[in-house]
Amino acid sequence: MVLGLASAAGEATGWLVTVALFALPGVVAAALWAPFLIAARFRALFVALPPAGRLLTSYVGVALALSVPYLAGVLLTVGLVDSAGAAWSNALVETALVGGALTTVVAPAVAVLALPRLGVDWDPTGYGASTWALLVAAGLWYAVVAAVPLFALAVVFGLPGGY
Repeated sequence: MVLGLASAAGEATGWLVTVALFALPGVVAAALWAPFLIAARFRALFVALPPAGRLLTSYVGVALALSVPYLAGVLLTVGLVDSAGAAWSNALVETALVGGALTTVVAPAVAVLALPRLGVDWDPTGYGASTWALLVAAGLWYAVVAAVPLFALAVVFGLPGGY
């Protein structure tokens, strides 16, 4: 009985560590992305998202969701790309570029074009150029924050001898 509990506790701990490792990039990005919450429009976006009226829950959920392409790229790199030479380095740079395009272009487009059509009317100023500028700047900042560790790893893996 005691051995079974120890095994279950060890397995639960392993799962918790795995979840923490997957959530860590999104949580760090959320913390570094927080200065954009000064803008009332940016806050209004997260207040309008489900669960409605919950700024922090929506904000962290979006920050975690935006980290998924980066995590998927890293996992695909490790799982599918040959580690010989600079292949991992190149794949990590490509991951940073694709993730950056998603957060800088696609996410703002979804927020301004798709959400209002789905009934989530969040911008009190009417989705003008300043809203686009705010969202693109926020997406670009998120992309930079997420790309820094990927570029650092790419440099390490690109060195002679790799890792």
